[in-house]
Amino acid sequence: MSRILANRVSPVRLVTFLAAGVMMSSSMASRPALALSELQPAPAPVAGNENPSPAETPDAKPAESRPLEIPEPDPLVNKADETDDAQAEVVEPFEVMTEISKVPAPVARMRELIVEAAASGEIERLRPLLGKGPTQTQIPVAAGEEDPIAVLKSLSGDQDGVEILAILLDVLSTGFVLTDKGTPEEVYVWPYFAAKPLSSLTPQEKVDLFRLVTAGDFAGMEEFGSYNFYRVGITPDGRWKFFVAGD
Repeated sequence: MSRILANRVSPVRLVTFLAAGVMMSSSMASRPALALSELQPAPAPVAGNENPSPAETPDAKPAESRPLEIPEPDPLVNKADETDDAQAEVVEPFEVMTEISKVPAPVARMRELIVEAAASGEIERLRPLLGKGPTQTQIPVAAGEEDPIAVLKSLSGDQDGVEILAILLDVLSTGFVLTDKGTPEEVYVWPYFAAKPLSSLTPQEKVDLFRLVTAGDFAGMEEFGSYNFYRVGITPDGRWKFFVAGD
């Protein structure tokens, strides 16, 4: 009897096996099936040494990348314009003269007459030298004044015009130049600073200039761009063409 019972399966064990099988079936049924697109193929094997990856070839150098080409910007300053400006500023060379004997006789004679009249201290002695009408000497304009002697007196620091006579003497004692040579406008000009750029003056020439003007006047001229004090012009035929100041 005991042997027969040993070959039988216990009811409790049978029930336990059946319950476990049901649970496994339920778990497998609840798991979703994978779509074909979600299946990842296995990586293909690399044949020989063809196309090795960078990790497998540490000595391999990466391909050189081409540098980014950035176009050059347009120049801020036009070199051609700079050249044109430089050429426009070129001043024709001229000879600074100091010997009155080298000028035409009519020029030397008019200068002598002006110097004599100015040195006399009597401004009226300039009147016959100033001319009349179309040939009258060009002088600064004074409001309400037409008489040239009255205008010159108004420009002087004193009522008799002595200061303007002293300026005439100082100007005519400097070196001079011939401007507009070979043209109808040819004229001998005192002082030579009137025809020479201030930036080109030598130390000795600055001493000559400072005999006429102060350092403050010179600073103003530099700002203005050229000599702007009084100057005298006499034509080759001996006419006193101008006695003016400014540009």
